[in-house]
Amino acid sequence: MPGISTAPDMSTQPRPVYVIGGGPGGLAAAAALRARGVRAVVVEKSDAVGASWRRHYDRLHLHTTRRLSALPGLAMPRRFGRWVSRDDVVRYLEKYAEFHELELVTGVEVTRLEQAPDGDGWILHASGGRELAAAAVVVATGFNHTPKLPDWPGRDTYGGRLLHAADYRDPKPYAGQDVLVVGVGNTGAEIAVDLAEGGAARVRLAVRTAPHIVRRSTAGWPAQRTGILVRRLPVRLVDRLGALVAKASVPDLSAYGLPRPTSGLYSRVREGAIPVQDVGLIDAVQKRKVEPVAAVASFEGDEVVLADGTRITPDTVIAATGYRRGLEGLVGHLDGVLDDRGRPRAHGARTETPGLYFTGFSNPISGMLREMALDAEKIAKALSRRLRTKP
Repeated sequence: MPGISTAPDMSTQPRPVYVIGGGPGGLAAAAALRARGVRAVVVEKSDAVGASWRRHYDRLHLHTTRRLSALPGLAMPRRFGRWVSRDDVVRYLEKYAEFHELELVTGVEVTRLEQAPDGDGWILHASGGRELAAAAVVVATGFNHTPKLPDWPGRDTYGGRLLHAADYRDPKPYAGQDVLVVGVGNTGAEIAVDLAEGGAARVRLAVRTAPHIVRRSTAGWPAQRTGILVRRLPVRLVDRLGALVAKASVPDLSAYGLPRPTSGLYSRVREGAIPVQDVGLIDAVQKRKVEPVAAVASFEGDEVVLADGTRITPDTVIAATGYRRGLEGLVGHLDGVLDDRGRPRAHGARTETPGLYFTGFSNPISGMLREMALDAEKIAKALSRRLRTKP
């Protein structure tokens, strides 16, 4: 691919801005920097861009529209359709790196960042004993970095099959099985529907907190556009509006074990819980192809014990229980960079530590790809100004 380099002697090159991560956030930041005349080198630990997208389950499509998901400087092709598939996202990222002639180094993992001894710039410690000198660093290692599996009592001695949703690809291996999906975020809801439609004998969905469910599109109006419009409004107002919209557009599923949530939609978003966009869950629950059950409390032998005391023996448990950002080893030793949940305290063009930026570590209702595109432009503007004004 034009513009890609795998040369190992990066430390001999003039100090660029290093972008850690070759996903959409990292590629967008590098392209925006390049457009402003700033040399940026993307360092990706896998052998290709979009590594996390390549690992997602086959059914996945963006819940955001094609037009509002493009990165700076290159539109997504119309042939991808309104809701872009996983494979087309990967194709787009490959084309994006080629189109912008990005400097991309693959197969190199950055493990730790240190401020340069003279206080001017950064030193990146990477695989193979490399030490890379950077004028500045943009960390874009991704929201879905390290699979998170709760430490349920009895988990390690469970006699059944337990896997994280990160290892789920398609329903074929589970045909005829009794499957429990744990977690009713967008991933868990979509995997449950995929299993029900793909031949699983029984699909149960363990729910700890009832989610807000929204239609992906209503009368042609995507939920994402509503998210963009309301993002700056007062939380209480959006909560009230969300409740009215839900009553008008989403049926009450209480009789099926999935009641309406008691807390407001935007209040939950501020806590990190994104609404579930309906891509078949409502229909599957109403037809009892997906059965909501209580949350998982523990494992005992071959049994799964639910919070209401019910004991079940599924063939497979798929934990759609989220991810950790996995930043502790990289920057956890730097004062004030991460909060107590391991998330960057500053995001986008804001920075707590001069020359260190983060992008792609939030999941806003306005769309992650859209926000990464906006962040890229802001970071590039701030960084180019900073580098120009340095003595």
